[in-house]
Order: sequence, then C-alpha cells, then structure tokens
Amino acid sequence: MLWNAFSIALREIRRNLMRAFLTVLGVIIGVAAVITMVTLGQATTQAVKNQISNLGSNLLVLRPGMGFGPRSASAGVPQFTQKDVQAIEDQVPNIAAIAPVSSSSMSTVYLQNARMTSVTGTTPPYFYINKWTLEDGRLFNDADFKAGKAVCVIGHTVKTNLFGNQNPVGMKIRLGKASCEIIGVLASKGQSGMGDQDDTIIVPLTTLQRRLTGKTSAREVSQITISAEDGSNSEVLIEDISSLMRQRRNLQPNQEDNFNVFDTRQIAETLSASTRMMTTLLAAVAGVSLLVGGIGIMNIMLVSVTERTREIGIRLAIGARAREVLLQFLVEAITLSSIGGLVGILTAFALCFGLAQLIQVTFVFDPQINLVAFFFSTAVGVLFGFTPARRAAKLDPIEALRHE
Repeated sequence: MLWNAFSIALREIRRNLMRAFLTVLGVIIGVAAVITMVTLGQATTQAVKNQISNLGSNLLVLRPGMGFGPRSASAGVPQFTQKDVQAIEDQVPNIAAIAPVSSSSMSTVYLQNARMTSVTGTTPPYFYINKWTLEDGRLFNDADFKAGKAVCVIGHTVKTNLFGNQNPVGMKIRLGKASCEIIGVLASKGQSGMGDQDDTIIVPLTTLQRRLTGKTSAREVSQITISAEDGSNSEVLIEDISSLMRQRRNLQPNQEDNFNVFDTRQIAETLSASTRMMTTLLAAVAGVSLLVGGIGIMNIMLVSVTERTREIGIRLAIGARAREVLLQFLVEAITLSSIGGLVGILTAFALCFGLAQLIQVTFVFDPQINLVAFFFSTAVGVLFGFTPARRAAKLDPIEALRHE
C-alpha cells in the first residue's frame, strides 16, 4: 500500500514539476539556510579556538595598564622588571614556563630589501609558551641570552620578503643600527585576530636592550608571558599573580590594579559561546523558512484535493477506504517535503564548501545536522500535509462524483 501511494505521489509530482518545485522552494531554502548557518558557525568557532590556541600554550599575558579597550592606556604606568618575572616564577604555583617580553618596531635591511618589522626581545622559554616551532636552523639558548649575542630568529613573512627562496640561516641583517645573524627560521603560523604572526623577528632580550634600543633600565619589560600547567585553574592563577604584583607595585587596598592579566582560555571560551549563540539565533531565523515552506505545501495540497475531487470520489465509490485516501495524500506531502529536504542538503553542501573557502575556515561535513534538518523537513510534510489529506479522506463519494 505504501509503495503504491509513493508511486502515485511521484506520478503527480512529475505531472506538475514547476508547481512541485515552487511548492518545496521554501523547504529547500529553510533546510539549506539552517545547515549552512550551523556548519559555518561550528567552523568559525573551531577557527577561533585554533587561533587562540596558536597564540600560546595555556597562555596568560601580564601587561601594564588597567585593561583593554577605552581604559587600556598605560601612559605613566610603570613597566615590569626581570625581578618581577623571577618573583612570579618562584612564588606562584602551577606555572609551566614564564618569559619577559619587550618589543620595538625597527627598520630591517638586507641588501636592497628594507621594511619595518616588529622585533621582540625575550628569553628561550618564549618559544615554548607561544608554540613556536622551527622550519630551519635553531632557536637561541640561555648562553646566547646571557651573553647578549647579536643573533635572531625570523618569522616566515620576514624570510619571504627579505630573502625570497634563499635560505637565510647564517646570513646577517641590519636591525636599526646594529647587525644581527639569523640562526633560525620559524614555521608559519599564519594570520590571527592580532595580525600576521609570521611578521616578526625574535632576539634575546639582552640583545634588544644592549645593542638595538640602548635601553638598559630595570623597567624595560613591557609584558610577561606565562604558560599555566595543564589542568590548573586559571582564575586562581590570575588571582595569585595579581596579589603578588599588587605587593610588588606597592598598591594600597583602595587603589585599582595598574596592570592586567590576559587569559587566552577565557577569551576562547567567551568568543566560542558568543559564536554559538549567534549561530543558534541565525539558525532559528532560517528555520522560519521551513514553516513558510510547510504552509506552501499545505496550500498546494488543498488545491490538489480540490482538483482531484472526482478522482477521490471514484476511488471511494469502488471500495477504497478513507484511511487509504488519507495515506495517499499524506505520502504525497511527505514526498514533496523530503525531496525539498534532499535538495536543500545538496544546496547547503555547495554553499558551505564555497563560503568556507571565502572566509578561510575549515569545511567539515556534519552528518548529524544534515540528518536533523532532513528529519524536520519530513516532519513539515507530515504536519502540514495531514489537514489536506484528512479533508480528502472525509469527502462524500456521491458529492465528490458530482464535482465538476
């Protein structure tokens, strides 16, 4: 009986292809929109997590100033010292690694190639904390740091712009007024929300202070990067660091912090939650198209019942039962909505693939959301097809046969 009803449904759809297409267009748009919104939302959330993760391993960043945004101005606020770094390392538990950082923008010259580049002075643990890996050469070590050697490690963008396809390891470049030997090239990290991570040159902090900037005062550490141990509570760690820094900076109980701690894990969770919320909202708005599509199916099925009233009367007159007529029209509505769901899934696949390339996120086909969307498209056929089917089943055979 079901196969017979399905065959009749396909025959009726083929007979009015244009009308069938316009009928299921709302379902197609609804399914495609819901799948596209959810898939791209998940891809964007994962991309945000990956970018935050690339910044460092369980990264905390201690900076002078009262925060980010309008209140982030740090003019007049004292920077940090190497003793601050040592105090945090010695007195705060659950720290895997810590590194002082000082940065400066400098002219970088090799032969006829010149550009402005961010130069970062730090210590060897910085590479571990920020998840930097080598493409070629080596990283500077404690001996290089203590001696203040004129060595540097460059990012992939710097290598490309200054040296092209040459291997720069062992060559010398001019940073500001000093010459510096390249001992390593960092593997590419790509873009992040903070810009091109590969457009960087990293030198020992002592080299930056003694040879490049000439600033050797105690407070020349512009930020402190900290890697928390796996499984540690970042809130407790931030509280411990803040308490220690308030003591070291002689802040009274009624004074606000003149420093801030940036926690990448909390930022990642906040951004991910915001992205998920927006995705859910957009998917719900897109889901309205499914309701519109369902209303379209109900309207066309009511028209179909009116057009086929005489056919229904003949079927009832020769012995067809009311439930068989109801099943026929219900199967036709479900078939329409299911076809719309399948076409919507194919459309969403093409849209997601194209848009993922456009916004540069990884496209991952999620069977679960596709099955859920298809289930809802089928449910739309059941919900909105039942009323026309019930109306057809309740027709009086005699009145139906009289219908012109």
